[in-house]
Amino acid sequence: MKNEYNILREIKRLKTIRGYGTELVSVYIPAGFNLAEEVSRLRNEHSQSGNIKSKSVRSNVQSALDKIMQYLRLYKETPKNGLAIFAGNISDNPGKVDIELFSMEPPIPLKINLYRCDSVFLLEPIETLVGSKDTYCLLVMDGREASIATLKGSHIQVVKKLNSMVHAKVRKGGQSAARYERVIEESIGQYHNRVSDIINATYASSQFKIKGLVVGGPGPAKESFIKDNTLNYQIKVLGVLDTGYTDEYGLHELVEKASDLLKEQEAVQERKIIERFMQEIVRKDLAVYGYEGTKKALEAKQASTLILNDTLQLEAVTYKCNACGSTIERMELAGHREAKHEDGGTLTIVAVKDAIEELIDMADKTGAETVFVSSESSYGKEFMMGFKGIGALLRYR
Repeated sequence: MKNEYNILREIKRLKTIRGYGTELVSVYIPAGFNLAEEVSRLRNEHSQSGNIKSKSVRSNVQSALDKIMQYLRLYKETPKNGLAIFAGNISDNPGKVDIELFSMEPPIPLKINLYRCDSVFLLEPIETLVGSKDTYCLLVMDGREASIATLKGSHIQVVKKLNSMVHAKVRKGGQSAARYERVIEESIGQYHNRVSDIINATYASSQFKIKGLVVGGPGPAKESFIKDNTLNYQIKVLGVLDTGYTDEYGLHELVEKASDLLKEQEAVQERKIIERFMQEIVRKDLAVYGYEGTKKALEAKQASTLILNDTLQLEAVTYKCNACGSTIERMELAGHREAKHEDGGTLTIVAVKDAIEELIDMADKTGAETVFVSSESSYGKEFMMGFKGIGALLRYR
């Protein structure tokens, strides 16, 4: 979670950068991609950029590409989840050039290989990978085959593909109609059990943190599977939808059709956690809020869930007073500085620490779950205004 927070923080910074032309370069390298091929392509782009009419834009693009190619030499192979690299002139002074490079290794595998040169960095591909809060299970099936996958953000990871032997195993021959039907029913039951076993194992491997199952496919087989009731009782079926395919194309079709359902589900999950938090606060029981109270709960390993506003940027700033020589630490929103001490002396910054990153790091080390609450929802706004965007649910008092 700490890595994802750092990426989100970097994305916010990159969103503020604007080029004076199409001089900002974004490069996405998927997991397992050959780096030598990528460098060769960037060399070709470097050559093509010589056709850019503006001298300053041409120079900045080529400098950015040089910096990216030099950076890639540090890697023997692509990181396991791929790499997103952004480089360009970040100076806000037209008369000064400041070529900077930013790189990110996403928490789940990148699947696109992309080069883009624009007046802004292309951030949507990396944003969808780290901005997603929950993981879901997907199943598309008919009477002959099934595909099972997990979904986080826009990333679909196929877990298993199965073929049913219902039609291949039975032949009428001299069998009675009743026996023939019984054999078919047994074969369908075996097929359903195989599908359930894989879904149950997928949930178990995630320690049942998957938020729900969405089922799709053509025909009535999917409804028949749900009615068989072979899934683990902890698995919640969020919806059953019609799709035309049962392969990877069908999985993508299912995600597209279930988009509103999944958005609503995430909103429901957020509402539940904020409602529970507020109930515990009212009862003065298993919840704390504010930076100090939450930090103490994490230090004591009392916290089970750390709750944070998704846009909150809080820093622990250490100052030294030039009048009395004392040092003080203040919690401040990023970019807001108080430069005066109570005795009238001027304060000099000695150290700045990201307070949110510190809390996430503590949660990771103590096994507490970290949940980000949207600043756009009514519950998220109430959490920010009433509790300063920081709180925790406790295991015990």
